[in-house]
Amino acid sequence: MDAVQDGRAARVVIVGGGFAGFEAARALRRSLPRERGVEIVLVNPTNYFLYLPLLPEVAAGVLDPRRIAIPLPAALPGVRLALGEVTQVRPDDHRVTYVDPEGHEHDLDYDRLVLAVGSVNKLLPVPGVAEHAHGFRGIPEALYLRDHIIRQIELAAAAHDPDERNERCTFVVVGAGYTGTEVAAQGALFARSVAARHAELRGQPIRWLLLDVADRVLPELDQRLSRTADQVLRKRGVEVLMSTSVDEATHDGVQLTNGEVVPTRTVVWCVGVRPDPLVERSGLATYKGRMVVDPTLAVPTCPDVFACGDAAAVPDLTRPGEVTAMTAQHASRQGKLAGRNVAASLGFGTMRAYRHHDLGFVVDLGGPDAAANPLRIPLSGIPAKAVTRGYHLLTLPGNRARTAVDWLLDAVAGRQSAQLGLVRSAAVPLESESPETPQARPQSSRSSTPVAS
Repeated sequence: MDAVQDGRAARVVIVGGGFAGFEAARALRRSLPRERGVEIVLVNPTNYFLYLPLLPEVAAGVLDPRRIAIPLPAALPGVRLALGEVTQVRPDDHRVTYVDPEGHEHDLDYDRLVLAVGSVNKLLPVPGVAEHAHGFRGIPEALYLRDHIIRQIELAAAAHDPDERNERCTFVVVGAGYTGTEVAAQGALFARSVAARHAELRGQPIRWLLLDVADRVLPELDQRLSRTADQVLRKRGVEVLMSTSVDEATHDGVQLTNGEVVPTRTVVWCVGVRPDPLVERSGLATYKGRMVVDPTLAVPTCPDVFACGDAAAVPDLTRPGEVTAMTAQHASRQGKLAGRNVAASLGFGTMRAYRHHDLGFVVDLGGPDAAANPLRIPLSGIPAKAVTRGYHLLTLPGNRARTAVDWLLDAVAGRQSAQLGLVRSAAVPLESESPETPQARPQSSRSSTPVAS
């Protein structure tokens, strides 16, 4: 297809501005000539790209939330932002429907479509979790959790009942993957720093528990890195309970699968994600909720539709018969390839297949601690911390200087603990969307942080 047909510019619509969508838009823009005759439209519920790997540092008061929110219009010049959530994809009509923040419905015709809608919370059928647990998928949830931790510590300081104090000073994190491990590691430091400012809590235990049905922390990683993270957590007093999860959650506690009842006012749900239901509602073939694509990321039965990231079941050419995992690492790289292949389908470049080689991961554990294995070299402590922060500064699309300044201020000046007065609302739900709930989530899974792209 020519980029210009019948006197009008071709339109490429990208749904989702997370790792996959952001990289697809950027790669497509760079792959097209200046006089390209192609309109690029990015549909996203927010006007920013969220750098998810640093979200736990926002919840722990290390980073200002604006550091990890990169404005899309500034980062993607030449790409038109359509602010809203896609509710319907109609491949037969070459059209998508989205609803803007004020509730107005809009239709967008397209010549090429890139589905990069990411994933939503995976909510297991555990009684009480949807009502009483906190999710951790975006800035509103991270800020709410930060406020909640401060509030519980300060309410505990004002309480006279020792049982109430213990409840408020106990924090349960469910899921020991990347997100849960970092939330527990960062949260334990943050809660301790807030409690230290209250003389009433001198000698009061600040209890953190990290649960997972797996047999070790960070089961996706090399055992040496898993062991490093486990040691750091236990050194900070985090109770690491493997092969354990939640049977029921209530307003003032959880019952664990090992029979223990833990009185608490805080349950953070970091169990995992599942593909956004919008993918299945498209009517195109799916595999375990993810769009079926070929190695070029195009839909075999609909070659003008591409999918990448958590939304796509991309064949893993390094492991025949399997599909790539739902990770930020894959999402970022697939997004780049999707952008280039869309350009190639319009006559600018050559289509290529997706082939990935793992170059390592980094996990920030707060304070001076981290775990990393760049180029398969396992690191811990200060060397791992240097690699981790250097990597994040390198891959952040913006705000690098401001992020480095926040890290410096955290090291020399401590953390601020002012409550922002946030309350739980529709902006911080845990309920996982059902197929009947039309909502596109832009963010890719925060299940890994790549070392190199």
